[in-house]
Amino acid sequence: MASPTTSSCFLLLLALLLPHAAVGVPRRHRFPPLQLSPVNASEPPSTFFEVDRPIRPPRGSVGPCSTLLLSDSFGYTYGRPPSTAAYAPPKCLAAARARGGSVALAVLEWSADCRGRQFDRIFGVWLSGAELLRSCTAEPRPNGILWSVSRDITRYAALLSEPGEIAVYLGNIVDRTYTGIYHANLTLHLYFDSTPPPPQHADLILPISRNLPLDDGQWFCIQSSTDVQSKKLAVPSNTYRAVLEVFVSFHGSDEFWYTNPPNEYIEANNLSDFPGNGAFREIVVKVDEYIVGAVWPFTVIYTGGVNPLLWRPITGVGSFNLPTYDIDVTPFLGKLLDGKEHDFGFGVTNALDVWYIDANLHLWLDHKSSNTTGGLVSYGAATSGPNVDSEFSELDGRFMTSASRHVSATGWVESSQGKVMTTFNQRFSYVNSNVYSKNGAVQVVNQTIDATSGVLATNGTTVLRSEEVRQVFPLYLFTGTSDEVGDEYSMISAVKLGINEKREGFSNSSLRNAQSARGSMRVKKNLVIAGTGENHQVYKYVGTDGCYFRDVSSKDYTIVSDSSDDSCLKRSRDVASRFPSRLSRRSVNQTVQVDS
Repeated sequence: MASPTTSSCFLLLLALLLPHAAVGVPRRHRFPPLQLSPVNASEPPSTFFEVDRPIRPPRGSVGPCSTLLLSDSFGYTYGRPPSTAAYAPPKCLAAARARGGSVALAVLEWSADCRGRQFDRIFGVWLSGAELLRSCTAEPRPNGILWSVSRDITRYAALLSEPGEIAVYLGNIVDRTYTGIYHANLTLHLYFDSTPPPPQHADLILPISRNLPLDDGQWFCIQSSTDVQSKKLAVPSNTYRAVLEVFVSFHGSDEFWYTNPPNEYIEANNLSDFPGNGAFREIVVKVDEYIVGAVWPFTVIYTGGVNPLLWRPITGVGSFNLPTYDIDVTPFLGKLLDGKEHDFGFGVTNALDVWYIDANLHLWLDHKSSNTTGGLVSYGAATSGPNVDSEFSELDGRFMTSASRHVSATGWVESSQGKVMTTFNQRFSYVNSNVYSKNGAVQVVNQTIDATSGVLATNGTTVLRSEEVRQVFPLYLFTGTSDEVGDEYSMISAVKLGINEKREGFSNSSLRNAQSARGSMRVKKNLVIAGTGENHQVYKYVGTDGCYFRDVSSKDYTIVSDSSDDSCLKRSRDVASRFPSRLSRRSVNQTVQVDS
């Protein structure tokens, strides 16, 4: 990822090259599927992919044992029930357990093809109500496309051991214009160890999602800033550890929430159909009256976003395998081990329609005891902002938004393992610069989310678990329109985004995943009639569990260069991205002492 200075210079150059638009109106960042020159339908299908680290089976493991879970075609499926199939644990799983073995690796693979013209569509995969995958489809071409996405679902080993129901929702619309039908296979690949399962996998997974039957996905739909969705659950009385895994995606008026101006700008310029509420969003996660954690989401750009040609065949970071977010709620178990149902809820600060959110509650059970006890020792949820510095004149303006959050909780649980004290904390900082110029024809967004979370579990002087994860999500987005005549205009776009992550604890790793894309489009009646796009991505992972490096570039559906390596010897390589210095935080300490 280029430094902010380099990126700003590049974007300034693009802005200078754009003449004033005849009619300056801020543009949205979503267009219908491309309507370009016809492609020879006899050409082989294009293969789309998201750059990610390959999933490798552990050394000494046996497999794969592969099972087709579901095969279906998604034509006109919008507003109709999900595709479902009965799930039975594969026979190889039962055989491995009968021999005293366990699941070493479980991989869920989605593979699909499509031909024609179609929007990108969000979809989800659930097993017995627990979400396993959130993803976005690729947009097809007349000659067809192929793509696949694999997700490590080993942490769901307990769920895979029980009969259940697979559900897939992919809301698609097919008519004379949008002809693409998505044909998909969902496959489970299992690898086995000859030893019993490791304790890092949960014994029970409870879904926090909507129940079937539905004419939609099993996610909750958050439609406004006051909309809170929740589900009541009772936690087993012998639970000694609990982790909430949150799935998030944003759509409709909030698909590009990080580009939204304040409402006063929209009202002053009479932009009645333009999305607002500013550029800050936070998913607040509550258990009863407690804010147990928050999610400040990575800015996933789907395969039809900004300029669809940027993401062909290399799709945006996280678009095929949307990230999930873990919140350790073990410190709150003292409040939950009473045999009663408790409310697990989700809201989104400043939300517009619509956010899809659900979660899985991973629970570890004490098999040597029917009851555990616990207490919350300390808790705090300090927040500052969002603070908005706003200055505009007609359609030109500058909006600076900043915010911070700190959540911390410490609690104890007594089980057959003894009295374990667990502390979970989160610390977030956020800054967003949103600038309109040239009578609203040019928009430049610079944003950085800096998120750190940590967990420490001790039994006396013995450290049982220790991990700190720091993630930095930088985003630079430039869009500029020119040559506007009637209902036709040109648009130039440039995007830089990525994930910088460091994990420290019993195992260590670092990830630098940097993507830079640029392109241009000719748009008529909101349809893309011509254009070009190029993409460059550098992915570097170094960890105690291995290494992976890939440097790949594309232009107009064609891979220009591609090199990769899984050796840990070439550590001198460095991605052109770095962690920015930590932003200053302005927060009020709200820590209070509670029962022990």
